[in-house]
Amino acid sequence: MLKASENPPAIWPEDKSITQFEGTWWVAHTKSRNEKALAWQMLKNEIQYFLPMTKKVTRSKGRTIRSVLPLFTGYMFFCGNEEQRLDVLKTNRVANLIEVTERDAFLKDLSPIEKVIKQGEDIQPHVYIKAGQKCRVTAGPLVGTEGIAETENNSTRLILQVDMLGQATSVEIQTDMIELID
Repeated sequence: MLKASENPPAIWPEDKSITQFEGTWWVAHTKSRNEKALAWQMLKNEIQYFLPMTKKVTRSKGRTIRSVLPLFTGYMFFCGNEEQRLDVLKTNRVANLIEVTERDAFLKDLSPIEKVIKQGEDIQPHVYIKAGQKCRVTAGPLVGTEGIAETENNSTRLILQVDMLGQATSVEIQTDMIELID
C-alpha cells in the first residue's frame, strides 16, 4: 500500500494546466490496476498526463485504511506526439488508446475536474446517468421503483409512466440513489 506521498502527481507537469498541454490528446484504457504505474512511467519519459485521483477511507477489522485511487478506474489521459504515443504503448500497461478528436469539448469536460483537484477539494466517482436511461431506485422510501431519468434545471427527476393511460409523472431524486437498468 502506497503512502499518499508515494503516489504520482495527478497532473504532470504540475506547474501547467491541462489546457496548456501541447500535442494530441489520448485516452489510455489501462490494464487492470496499472494507472499509477503508467503515470510514473509517463513522468519518467516526460509525457504530459492527467490522472485524476480520489481519496478513499475504509475500515476493516478495527483498522482505518486510507487509499488514493484513480477517479476513473482503468483510464488516464495524456497529451503528446506520435513518438510519445508509441512510448506509452511500449509500457505494456495499456489495453487500448483512444484518440481525442474533439479537443475543445474534451478539455471543457476535464477542466472543472482539474480545478477541483488543484483546489484540494474532495472529489468522488459518481454513476453517469444519461437523460432517457431506464433506472431503478436503490435507497430511500422509493427503493425498487423503476422509471426513466431526466435532467432539468440542475436536478435529476425520475419519470414514472402509466403506459395504459399515456400519462406520466415525475419525482426529484438524487443520482446516488438510482442505478441503471440494462
